[in-house]
Amino acid sequence: MTQHFPTRQLRFFMTANAPCPYLPGQFERKVFANLPFSDGADVNDALTQAGFRRSQNIAYRPACETCAACVSVRIPVAEFAFSRSQRKILNRNADLSRDLVEAEATMEQFDLLRRYLAARHPGGGMSDMGWSDYVSMVEDTAVRTHLIEYRMPADDDGPGDLVGVCLADLLHDGLSMVYSFFDPDLERRSLGQFAIMDHLRQAALVGLPYVYLGYWVQGSPKMDYKARFRPMEALRPLGWERLKD
Repeated sequence: MTQHFPTRQLRFFMTANAPCPYLPGQFERKVFANLPFSDGADVNDALTQAGFRRSQNIAYRPACETCAACVSVRIPVAEFAFSRSQRKILNRNADLSRDLVEAEATMEQFDLLRRYLAARHPGGGMSDMGWSDYVSMVEDTAVRTHLIEYRMPADDDGPGDLVGVCLADLLHDGLSMVYSFFDPDLERRSLGQFAIMDHLRQAALVGLPYVYLGYWVQGSPKMDYKARFRPMEALRPLGWERLKD
C-alpha cells in the first residue's frame, strides 16, 4: 500500500558538509525535515519507506555530494531464519528479561548510555550528550515509539541490572530500530545482535513484515554486524531490492 503524506507541511533543509563518521576521508551531508505533530506517525512511516531515519522530531537521510555508501536496509521477517551462531547468541541471553516501557528517559538508562558511548564511540558525535539531550532523544517526538529494556535476572534487592536498551518506532509495516545501547563489559553476549534478533521475533509474533535497521555502510567496521542478517533488502533508486551476498 502506497503511503501519502502532506508534503506541503514539510520543509526540507540541508546540513553543511562535515567529516564522515564511517568512512575516512569522506564528508557527509544530510537533508532533513521536522516531523509535524498532527500526523507525525504517518509522515514518519512514509519517510522511513523513502529511506529517512528519525532522530527526536527530525527525519533525515544522507545527501552526500561525492559518496552514496549509506544504504537504508530492512530485514523481511517471514523469510529470515536464525543461523547456528545466532541461535547461540539467543541461548546465551535467554536469562535476560525483556520489558516494553513507555518512551520516558530514566537516569539508569542514561548512565548505561554514557558507559556505552565512552567504551564504543569515544569522541563521537554523541559523546558529549547530557541528560537533557537524552531526554529529548527519547521523549521529543509525536510518533509511535517505545523503549525495550533488557535486564539481568532479578535478585532479592529488586529488578536485575539494566544491560541493554533499544528505542524503537512502530510503523505500519514493521519495527524501526532507532537507537540501541548496551553494557560494554558484556561483549561475549553480543547484545547488539541480540537486540536485532529479539525485534525480529517480536515482529513475527505480531505479524509485522519488516525490521528496519537504518543505514548500512559497506566497508565500515562499525556497520559490519548488519551484514550478518540475511536476507536483507536495501533501498535503491528503483525501490527496495534484495541485497546480494
